[in-house]
Amino acid sequence: MDRSCCSRGVIVRENEATEYSHCQNDGCSKLNAFDWIGDLPKTLQNYDIVEVQFKNTRKGYYKNANNLSLKKGDVVAVEASPGHDIGVVSLTGWLVSRQMKKVGLDPEQPDIKKIYRKAKPVDIEKWMDSMNLEHETMLKARKIAERLNLNMKIGDVEYQGDRTKAIFYYIADERVDFRELIKILAEEFKIRIEMRQIGARQEAGRIGGIGSCGRELCCSSWITNFNSVTTNSARAQEISLNPQKLAGQCGKLKCCLNYELDCYIDARKDFPHTNIPLETKEGTFYHLKTDIFKRLMWYSSDPSSAFNITEIPVDRVKEILQINKRGQKVDKLVEAVKEKSTTRSELGFSNVIEEESLTRFDEKGILKKKSKKRKPKRRPGNSTGNANG
Repeated sequence: MDRSCCSRGVIVRENEATEYSHCQNDGCSKLNAFDWIGDLPKTLQNYDIVEVQFKNTRKGYYKNANNLSLKKGDVVAVEASPGHDIGVVSLTGWLVSRQMKKVGLDPEQPDIKKIYRKAKPVDIEKWMDSMNLEHETMLKARKIAERLNLNMKIGDVEYQGDRTKAIFYYIADERVDFRELIKILAEEFKIRIEMRQIGARQEAGRIGGIGSCGRELCCSSWITNFNSVTTNSARAQEISLNPQKLAGQCGKLKCCLNYELDCYIDARKDFPHTNIPLETKEGTFYHLKTDIFKRLMWYSSDPSSAFNITEIPVDRVKEILQINKRGQKVDKLVEAVKEKSTTRSELGFSNVIEEESLTRFDEKGILKKKSKKRKPKRRPGNSTGNANG
C-alpha cells in the first residue's frame, strides 16, 4: 500500500520492509535545485551541511554531525525547537553552500542545527498522522479568527514532525494583535503555536499551480526573492494595462513582467520621445504605438484614435524630427511606408503552390486531361483469317 504526500514530496511504501523514498515528480518538490555536479565522486564534493525540504516551499539547512550516508530523497529527523522535525533531503554536496549564500545564510555560522538520524517507522507514522490533521486545523483556526474579528487570513498550517508545534501561516494588510488567538489555539489543539506572516506571493508559492504560460508558477519552482513589480514595467514593454491579464494567481502583478524589462530598456535607448508630434505638409501626426524590436513606430493624424495610421521606421522618425527642429515640414510620411512594403515583398512569404486558391485545380493539364479512345481488343475466335466452313 502506498501513502503519499505531494506537499512534501514523499511516498511511503508499506510492504514486508517499509520503504521511504522521494517522489519522482519534480513538481512535488517546490524550489527544486538541479544537482549539476551529482555525477562527480563523493570525495570531491564532501560537505557536511545538507538541504532539507519540508512542507511546500519551506527549506532548512542542517549539519550532518553523525556522518550519515545521505542522498537526495532520504527522510530524516532533524533538530527543532522544541523536539525534532521530519523532512526530506533535497540537496547534498558542494551545491548546498551555494544555495545558502543565495538565501543569505553563512555556511560557517556555528549555530547550524543538526540532523539526528534517518527517520524510523514510528517517526513516519506520527508524521503522516500529523499531516492528516493540518487541513482540519486550518479550518478551525479560520473560524476562531473570524469569531475574534481579526483582520487576517490563515492560509496554511504545518505541523512539526513530532506533533509538538504547529506553524500557522497568515496574511494581513496591517498589524494584528493575535495574542488572544494564540491562547485559544493552544488550548484547542494542545500544541505550541507559532504565527508566521507571509505575503500574497509567498502564499501562491506555497499553494502552487499553473500559470497562464502553461508552466508551473515561478514562485513555487525557483523564485526566492520577490522584487517589486509596477505598471511601469508593462508600459516600458508596450503591454496593454489590462488588470486581468497582468495579475497572477496571487492577485498581484506578475513577476515575469520584470524578466525582459532590461532588454526593452536597452533596445529603446535611441528611440525618440513619443510625446513629440511629426509636422508634415499633409498635417500633424501623433504617436500611437511602438514595436521596439522591429524598430517601428505608428503615427495617426488623430491623437485620440487610429485614423489614418502610418507605419514609420525609427530612423525616419528621427529624420523628420530633425527637419521639424529647423522649422521645416516634410512633404509626406508615405515614403517610409513604400520602402517598408518593398522590403516585405522581398523577404515575405509567397504562396507558390497556391494552397488557398479555390481554382488551383482548374488549370490545364491537372484535371482536364485529354482522354484517349481505347481500341477494342480482338477476340481469338473473331480473327479475319478464320473460315466458316
